[in-house]
Amino acid sequence: MPKCTQRKIEFGRLGRRVIEADFSGGDLSSDGGVLLLRQVDRHIGLSRAAAAALPDPREPSRIVHGLRELLAQRIYGLCCGYEDLNDHQALRGDVLMQTAVGRDQMLASAPTFSRLDNRATRGQAWALHEVLIAQFIAGHQSAPEELVLDIDASDVPLHGGQELAQFHAYYDHHCYLPLYVFCGQAMLACVLRPSRIDGAKNAAAVIKLIVARLRRAWPEARIIVRADSGFCRRRLLQWCERSGVGYIIGLARNARLHEAVQYVEAAMADDYMASGVKQRLIDEFAYAAKSWNRQRRVITRLEYGAQGTNPRFVVTNLPGDAVHLYDRLYCQRGEAENRIKEAQLDLFGTRASCHRFAANQLRLLLAALAYTLMVRLRQLALEATELERATAATIRWRLLKIGAAIVRNTRRVRVMLASHHPLRELFAAAAARLAALGP
Repeated sequence: MPKCTQRKIEFGRLGRRVIEADFSGGDLSSDGGVLLLRQVDRHIGLSRAAAAALPDPREPSRIVHGLRELLAQRIYGLCCGYEDLNDHQALRGDVLMQTAVGRDQMLASAPTFSRLDNRATRGQAWALHEVLIAQFIAGHQSAPEELVLDIDASDVPLHGGQELAQFHAYYDHHCYLPLYVFCGQAMLACVLRPSRIDGAKNAAAVIKLIVARLRRAWPEARIIVRADSGFCRRRLLQWCERSGVGYIIGLARNARLHEAVQYVEAAMADDYMASGVKQRLIDEFAYAAKSWNRQRRVITRLEYGAQGTNPRFVVTNLPGDAVHLYDRLYCQRGEAENRIKEAQLDLFGTRASCHRFAANQLRLLLAALAYTLMVRLRQLALEATELERATAATIRWRLLKIGAAIVRNTRRVRVMLASHHPLRELFAAAAARLAALGP
């Protein structure tokens, strides 16, 4: 383990005592909760599956750090808050991190991870997407009756000379424009794209691949695609209709849509003026854009209040009550935006600092794997606890960042966690749940 400076750091006095500190504590760790991540990973086989999906072109006789160990170290590091590869120069000597990864020697260094990033390919990206979907399927004990796939896009800001870096006028900076697909909390896809494109580009192709994989596992499950108006494209609508997939997708406002509801809006304005109470109505009508080959069902939500009119439009092929479809189904779409924020902010899904585009796609997928590990930790160990709905960042700071002293000898690795940690009982209960699951 590298020797840190022994220079004393002074913090004044406490009564007659001098307060001083240094970095001579030895084998201490601030990540006592990483052992929970290890248990979850052993149970669901995440790092092992990811390693099996990636080819390893290295000379076998010269390999010091196996591919599974590299991926586990990187994923655990992201979960514990270490976004930068340079962090691993110090973490590689952390005895607790070594134990979690499954080694009793130094872990991989930053240059080793850089080589892993820079040999990434497009084929590897699709292989890791298969791992994400396989993990989602394996997380179900029985076939679900209905699956709602949320499509959305977000930006990954760029600050260097990355490949395919382009300026995006809406976000007002150079960025990538990744495409995300979620089903509930599970991330099924995160496809990195350049930003100077139609935001719906590749959406139909990605959904087609995901639906085909899900139907192989659950042929009877009902599948619904949900998205905002940025994804309302003829190709996606027609494919869903041909394939027996439901959809409920936002429809951008235009003059023809406003004309279809203008008389209702006028009546709502009169009612508001007479009563002073904000008016709200959900209704439906048939509509066909010029590029469509037929009319489709459009649900409209109309409001009139102090700010004037505020119409929204949604196109769908689903049967059922319009109010239920809009309020109970479409409006839940916003939850996917929260999941994107969790993956990007809490698990560093915007860390696209490699030059090569394929390397940045790999980094995005590593963040997705870390996100999957945290979601499974929440589901397997934290159900019915105060952290069952906590974000990844909250779980990290309250459950993973626990001070620990480690003693390792030939017979035992003893981890002595902080005696007065506020969630010690919850930690013990979570560990017991994971131990009962087994590998």
